[in-house]
Amino acid sequence: MEQHHKLKTVIVTGGTKGIGAEISRKFHQEHWFVVIASRKPSELAEELGENCRYAVMDVRKEEDHIRVVEETLKWTGRLDCYINCAGFSKWSPVNLVNEMFWNQIIDTNLKGTFWGCKIAANNLSDNGTVVNVSSLAGKRGSAKNSVYCASKFGVNALTQALAKELGYKGIRVNAVCPVYVNTEGLVEALEDPNAPPNGQKVEKYLEDFTNNNTALKRLPQAKEVAELCFYLSSSQASAITGQCINVDCGVLPQ
Repeated sequence: MEQHHKLKTVIVTGGTKGIGAEISRKFHQEHWFVVIASRKPSELAEELGENCRYAVMDVRKEEDHIRVVEETLKWTGRLDCYINCAGFSKWSPVNLVNEMFWNQIIDTNLKGTFWGCKIAANNLSDNGTVVNVSSLAGKRGSAKNSVYCASKFGVNALTQALAKELGYKGIRVNAVCPVYVNTEGLVEALEDPNAPPNGQKVEKYLEDFTNNNTALKRLPQAKEVAELCFYLSSSQASAITGQCINVDCGVLPQ
């Protein structure tokens, strides 16, 4: 166990694909112990190899967060950062939203993030951090996206409130708010008939969105979101808490 105390430990929920996978990779590259948690196993933990483990977790269940934290502490003896990245995105016109749709999004994005924050708060080491992966949809509403926007506005609210509540322990809580990041999950979500492309080819839609909305004329990459998550977990960001930082190539200057 002794050598473990030299290396920091992070848990990444939804850490097997898309943005989550890049976050897992980044922390691993920086020589942290990484626990990748998600509902379905992936080969990423094996691919990263030493200092990396996979844990099965349904973020909607508080007891799953508790179990994974307990397993992690048994493994490395410490928890320095908890990243709530598990999320679910789906568009729907308001008149078609039913309870199942509402619960699917709110339970994963908002309740799942809350449980992660709660359990992390009880177990983080001194100067530990929480990073919530929110969205630009947590800053502004968009059509046919009311439930997802509500969930991400909620994540930003949790981030701000818990930063105030946990600051006395030295725990910092921040969120990152990416605009579209071109991952398999995003493309799949955008192929839905209710999604903004409205039947248009996803590639063309993203190209038009980029040209019309971004300052940098490109979209952020998953690894750029990962870089910010890592920075927020580091001592270089020691004065930053309660912030919800856009990673959007200038779509929504603030």
